[in-house]
Amino acid sequence: MKGNSLKYGFLCLLALFIVSCGHERLLQLPEISHSEITELSDISAAYLFYDELEKDSVELNRKNLISTTNWLVNVDKRLTLKQVIPHIKYLQEKKQNAGHKNPNARNYFTCHDTFRNTLGFIDFTDIIYKEQPDSNDPDGQDSEKSSYIIIHYVSQDRILIRLLNDDPNALRSSHAALIKDLGSISSKLNKECVFILNLNENLTFQKYIEIKSLFNSNEFKNGSLSPVEYISN
Repeated sequence: MKGNSLKYGFLCLLALFIVSCGHERLLQLPEISHSEITELSDISAAYLFYDELEKDSVELNRKNLISTTNWLVNVDKRLTLKQVIPHIKYLQEKKQNAGHKNPNARNYFTCHDTFRNTLGFIDFTDIIYKEQPDSNDPDGQDSEKSSYIIIHYVSQDRILIRLLNDDPNALRSSHAALIKDLGSISSKLNKECVFILNLNENLTFQKYIEIKSLFNSNEFKNGSLSPVEYISN
């Protein structure tokens, strides 16, 4: 699907009724209060559906994806990360290995911006999804130059924050207080801060998008977010 993003927005906000396997399917987009990206062009779309009758199942519809376009991945907000992430990794690999490529084409999650009552988009092109991080030094990070801080979402609103390697006593936080707590930690350190997300696999996709939106907001000024995200059990 290519063309004007505004037209696509109106179609999606009319509830994302998608014809799949010969019948209509309703996909509930995750909601956020503000999105940094609200317009895209040259797009094609994929869908991850939630089944109310079989809640442990997930269906991927990717028939309309074109490798040279920006990909909009529409994920039902009721799905869990355990259900979603394997499909997201599959789509990332599919695009990376495509015969025809556009180096400027990106991958986005679609969400509903409730403040503007329109579509919003969250870029996940460069995100690398991995399993639970090593307790020492994930991905060979250079702790001499930067302070690496693990943000572990244990549940929907129970968060543990700890410094990598040398902080056995984690700070307990909540989603609402997270930016303030990270700012307090950052102000006490003399190094650049890199924040690493460690997300419980049972988090809903709605919560995941809320987390991504929080770190994309203007409130987040205390460091950078690692492109590596861990999905743990």
